Amino acid sequence: MLPRPIFVVAGVGNGSGTGAATARLFSKAGYNVALIARNAESLSKLADEIKSTGGDAGAFPIPSYTPASVQSAFASIKSRWPASPLRVALFNAGHFVRKPFLEISAEEVQDSVDTNIVAAFAFAKEVLLAFKELEIDEEGGKGKRGTLLFTGATASLRGNTTTSAFATAKFGVRALAQSLAKEFGPQNIHVAHTIIDGGIITDRSRSYLSEEAQNNPNVRLSPESVAAAYMYLSNQDRSAWTWELDLRPAHEKW
Repeated sequence: MLPRPIFVVAGVGNGSGTGAATARLFSKAGYNVALIARNAESLSKLADEIKSTGGDAGAFPIPSYTPASVQSAFASIKSRWPASPLRVALFNAGHFVRKPFLEISAEEVQDSVDTNIVAAFAFAKEVLLAFKELEIDEEGGKGKRGTLLFTGATASLRGNTTTSAFATAKFGVRALAQSLAKEFGPQNIHVAHTIIDGGIITDRSRSYLSEEAQNNPNVRLSPESVAAAYMYLSNQDRSAWTWELDLRPAHEKW
């Protein structure tokens, strides 16, 4: 039997959001799941949950999203599954700052840049190096070495009154994704970026989203639905690739 492919995700929060939902879905699809985040306890719980359902998952906690920490995590992933090819990777990490411009500290700006942009560069480098070592996967007509996904936001396209730091960082991630899609597409590596426009239901968001937003699927995003979109992107064959996907609930205001 061929070794199972690897799916790696950076950014899973407490296990109730998009990163965790995507990890669960890819596990069900037969992938070994590598989990990267700063919260070791949440990572271990999610890895144990996935293993309890018959999958194989590894927790790779890092102290921070520095290039050195990201590189170390990928070395550990390779040691964990030396015969398995990395085929899909999702950069879902982020640092959210929502304040009036004059109230934002230099430290908050730096944290936003480091987590959203510098870490995305480091993550993408490790993923692309791994992809370049692989043969093109012709199974099912996909015709690619791998798929690299980035989670974006409304702020990836436009700033707002209190999103100067966040939007600047998300603009950077989108620019990175677009540049990589152009550079590595000819090498049969699929790079895609998603615009998430709307509130995603997580344990954290339940504390501030209205009851209507939590219970009405017309006005909120489900982590599982976003995960299904990521699976769709990873399964696209080389004759029709999406570089950017816009996801929003049915009643979201444009």
